[in-house]
Amino acid sequence: MVAAASVVVAVGVAAGVLTALGNQDGGGAGTARPHVTHSVRLDALPVSPSQSLPPSASPSRSASPSPTPTAGKPTPGPSPKRTPATQEPRTTAAAGLYRHPDSQVADWVRTHPGDPRQEVIASRIAGHPAAVWFTDHTPATLTARVRAVTSAGADQGRVPVLVPYAIPDRDCGGHSEGGAPDLDAYDAWIDRFAAGLGSGEVIVVLEPDSVAQSGCLSAGERADRFASLARAGRGLKDAGPRARVYFDAGHSGWHAPAEQAAWLKQAGAASADSSDGIFSNVSNFHATADEVAYGRAVLDALGGPASLGAVIDTSRNGNGAPPDGEWCDPAGRKLGRPPTLTTGMGRIDAYLWVKLPGESDGCRGEPGTFTPSYAYELAR
Repeated sequence: MVAAASVVVAVGVAAGVLTALGNQDGGGAGTARPHVTHSVRLDALPVSPSQSLPPSASPSRSASPSPTPTAGKPTPGPSPKRTPATQEPRTTAAAGLYRHPDSQVADWVRTHPGDPRQEVIASRIAGHPAAVWFTDHTPATLTARVRAVTSAGADQGRVPVLVPYAIPDRDCGGHSEGGAPDLDAYDAWIDRFAAGLGSGEVIVVLEPDSVAQSGCLSAGERADRFASLARAGRGLKDAGPRARVYFDAGHSGWHAPAEQAAWLKQAGAASADSSDGIFSNVSNFHATADEVAYGRAVLDALGGPASLGAVIDTSRNGNGAPPDGEWCDPAGRKLGRPPTLTTGMGRIDAYLWVKLPGESDGCRGEPGTFTPSYAYELAR
């Protein structure tokens, strides 16, 4: 990614929480150049989410600079009705967001009871819900792995956040390269993903960096990708009556709102049949206020129904983006707002932790692995 890019490092996905992988075949779980993993990875996840999942997704770096993975490189009946920006802030009928019991940070907390950093990391990071990434394009067990998460969320009356991350040419060959071998294979993969959504409320953060980073593709390749994303959105919403699907808007330090909106429209993000809106700042550090303004500007340029909204990754943006645009485990960053479905902001549907704080971008530790020193720095 270039300086404005956000980066999703992934050897599985980028963005830090569960990585749901079927088998580790090198391309599936985010075979990004550096071996990356996610907090909780579902690669070997059986039908029951209660079992431990080995870490395997990669952290997504949506940081402003640096050309690497996907997450914004440079720098339930139908979904709940949303109100226009001029009306009351949106809320969800569900009690809150689902927190998966297995993750790299949870594993570290359980196995390091005497570490002086444990209490801070446990309460400020491990105690919060975060996204579950699915980065392996192998479809054999995908439906069961998705269903394991969505059914656990439904049982608790909480909303899981899922990240499908297997688009072909993912990350344009950067740290999170990998994905399905071609768009036909991807279409089949996303159909199997959709089959696991069930009837409960669920948020789908569809393919970080797939739109904002598409400039590396030829015009024909980009058009084909966008057509596939539009099909994915329709399929996800058809299969999950209460699924809310959000499309990649990069982040406020990357493309101009009108430029990003033009691409998003081609990808189907302006249609209520395939989209509930956009997401931004995945694995990046841009301040929430900047992302709110940017998200609204993109939505205004995008058009479409007033029900479209935005979700923002606030996992590591407590101090905003580094002035030098550094995206790889930059110093001086802090946790952002806790994840919530009630933002109090018009057209802003949720603040989410898509990237799990403490999973390295590749500078403090191996990409995607939990790094307690970095987690403690973010949390204290």
